[in-house]
Amino acid sequence: MTELRIAIVGFGKIARDQHVGAIATVPGARLAAVASRNASLPELPHFATIEELLEKGPPIDGVSLCTPPQVRRAQAVAALKAGKHVMLEKPPGTGVAELDPLIAMAAEAGRTLFATWHSRYAPAVEPARAWLATRRIKSVHITWKEDVRVWHPGQAWIWEPGGLGVFDPGINALSILTRILPEPVFVTAAELAFPANCQAPIAANLSLTDIGGLPITAEFDFRQTGPQSWDIIAETDEGQMTLSRGGRIMAVDGKIVAEAPDEEYRELYRRFVELAATGASDVDLAPLRLVADAFLLGKRTLVEPFVD
Repeated sequence: MTELRIAIVGFGKIARDQHVGAIATVPGARLAAVASRNASLPELPHFATIEELLEKGPPIDGVSLCTPPQVRRAQAVAALKAGKHVMLEKPPGTGVAELDPLIAMAAEAGRTLFATWHSRYAPAVEPARAWLATRRIKSVHITWKEDVRVWHPGQAWIWEPGGLGVFDPGINALSILTRILPEPVFVTAAELAFPANCQAPIAANLSLTDIGGLPITAEFDFRQTGPQSWDIIAETDEGQMTLSRGGRIMAVDGKIVAEAPDEEYRELYRRFVELAATGASDVDLAPLRLVADAFLLGKRTLVEPFVD
C-alpha cells in the first residue's frame, strides 16, 4: 500500500475541526470520501451512510469513524467485513465488552482496528511519563472542567445512554493518566451528578488508586464558564509536576520544561498509516474501563435540568 485512502464517516464538529486538516498533513494518507447524512465537502465523493459508501463509493482502504459512540460498533463491523481498516474516535464504544468481537474480527481479517486516544499524543505527555518514571509519586489530582455549550453545542447524543456526558471529555484525562503512571489504576469511589432531564452525568468526582495505594482524585465538570481547566498535578519526592492545557504544557515546580503546538490528530493519522501498513491493531481499553467502573461504583445525585 503506497497510500492509505480514508473515508470519514460522520462529518460533525470534530471531523471538520480536526480530522480533515490532520489527514491533509500526513504523508501516505489521503481523504477519499465522506459519509454523513447532513454534511459534505466540495469536490469529494459523498454518501449518506457507511453502507452506501462501501457499496457505491470510490476505492478506499480505511474508514475513520467520527460518529457518536452509540452507532460505531455496527459501522465498524460493516467496514471490517468489507476488508477496511478502522479508526475509532474516542470513546471507542458505549461499553467495554463490545470491543472484543471487533478486535477478533480485525485480527481474523488481517485489518487494523485503532482505538484512538488523541490526548495521549499531546506534546508534553511523553516527557511527563519519562519524568514520573524515575520519581516516587505521592499523589495525583485531575481538574478537567469545560463549558459543554462551547465544545458540544447541540449534541444531544452526549446526554443519552452511551454518550458518557462529562466523561466524553473526562476520558481524555483518564487516557493521559493511564499513559503517564507506571502502574495500572482503578476506581475506588465516584460521585456522579445527573441533570434531571439527562441520562448521562454533567459532573463527576472520582477517587482512584493503584496496587500500591497511590491516592488519585479527579474532578470533572461540564458547567465551567470562563477559563477552561484541563490539568493533571502529580506531587512527587522531587517536586510538583503539572500537565496543563490538556497535555500541551509540562512544568516542574512552576517552571515550564516541555511545550509544543497541538498536533494530536496529525499524530493519530501517522499512527493509523503505520498500523495499516502491516494490518496491526492498537486497542487500549484502560480509559474506558475506568469510566465503566465509575458508573458501576458511582453514587448518583440529581441536579437542575440542562438547557443547551
